[in-house]
Amino acid sequence: MTTGTTGTTGTGTPRPAGVPPLFGPDSQFHAFFDDPRWALAMIRATVLEAAHPQIGAALVDNSTFVAHPWRRLRNTFLSMRRMFGADPAAREREAARLNRLHARMSGSDARGRSYDAMDRAARAWVVATLFESAVTMCRFSGQPLDQDTMEQMYAEYRAFLAALDGDAGELPDELDDFWRYFDRVVETQLENTEAARVILYRLFDHLPAPALLDGAPTLWAAGRAVAGPLLGAITVASLPEPYRRRAGLPEMPGAQTLMQGAYLAAGLARFLPDGWLNAGSIIELVSLSPGSDDPRARTVAALRGRMKRASALLRLLTPLGDDLAPDPASPAGADEGRRSAEEFFHQVLDQTGDGHLDWPDLAAMARELSTRLDLDEPEETRLYDAFAAWWRELQAALDTDGDGRVSAQEYAAAVPSLAGAALIRVAEVLFDATDKDGSGTIDAEEHRNLFRTAFHRDLATTGAAYGRSAFVSDFLSFMSARRTSTPYDPLLADA
Repeated sequence: MTTGTTGTTGTGTPRPAGVPPLFGPDSQFHAFFDDPRWALAMIRATVLEAAHPQIGAALVDNSTFVAHPWRRLRNTFLSMRRMFGADPAAREREAARLNRLHARMSGSDARGRSYDAMDRAARAWVVATLFESAVTMCRFSGQPLDQDTMEQMYAEYRAFLAALDGDAGELPDELDDFWRYFDRVVETQLENTEAARVILYRLFDHLPAPALLDGAPTLWAAGRAVAGPLLGAITVASLPEPYRRRAGLPEMPGAQTLMQGAYLAAGLARFLPDGWLNAGSIIELVSLSPGSDDPRARTVAALRGRMKRASALLRLLTPLGDDLAPDPASPAGADEGRRSAEEFFHQVLDQTGDGHLDWPDLAAMARELSTRLDLDEPEETRLYDAFAAWWRELQAALDTDGDGRVSAQEYAAAVPSLAGAALIRVAEVLFDATDKDGSGTIDAEEHRNLFRTAFHRDLATTGAAYGRSAFVSDFLSFMSARRTSTPYDPLLADA
């Protein structure tokens, strides 16, 4: 028998030689990373998280998962990849970032109960749902985990919690005790929260198209009309029976069979050759904007262009109905590059999708920009502070009824008030954060870090540079003049 130790368990104690690592490519977590069943398990885990009163209230008030679900998916995937990666420095840095993010989320729900995203019991429940849903997905798909594998995976998730909280004390030490803990929370603490209802009955039915498919709304709507209700039924059927009963969720005939079939079908992916499924590549692909300089985006854009030309040819051969004829009073291209105030409000400003503009919406912008630029302290705090000052300016100028938030009508009535000193300060702070080397200009690499696309000009031959004044001018033009077709659209408007 091999003796000695190699590395640590992730909680500071030495790991015996021969024991699989808790993080990195040899962990149990990574064995499921590219598994299609993981998508179903993640949806299930998210509902169980949202059913917790504290977590559900934080999601409703602060999360962008309704208006920008694909962006949220990509950021969550990137965060988990960092947390479960082999690099302890990257894990520590990501844990610090997550803690700063959650420390900014607190408040009270509709019933006056306080919530705090840093609550240790609530954070432990998030980790518990991920672990339990991974075990359950294997059971549903006819491939139950053996005891040793479950023990190993449970140790990994406790190490994940320890990386966030400093220890894993909120989760039981032993796996047998975990099941009693999980059942107790399900039976006594979970509720039919607004966040859970949104995920089950609104998100799937109204899921916006990802950036790369945004130009095919009819095709997306047709597929969503079929897949949305099915995903909802599968998710409800997979939830623990005590919660379904307490929350009054419907028992649809055949739903259990449908759910089992979905997990079994997803489990067949194990017979595919290695490398055929890569979750990271798929998420990156659907997140690409049509204007991206990524070769994959150009390929899809070219195919979509051919489809549009074919549709145009079909229209030439088919007489147009009155409802399809162009309006002679509105010449083509008259409003090209601009959007209405209402469109801008819902697509850009209302980041949480609740129909109002308030601080969580601007905080979501700051969060997305900080994530894109991978900011540390103090740059992250400077950006949040600039957005907070802008919110105070907006609230003073636009909140005419004094309810503490801005409606679409209040915004449309006072649009010119947007381009004030605080918004200029936001642009300047964002420029400084993007200009990593402090050169006073943004080079091609810095531009791609923020916008995920290079310049649309040849800097090497023209000598042009993206300076502070041009950057600030473009940012103000987008945020106040509501221009489209800029790099900021995929940054702040895409789903």
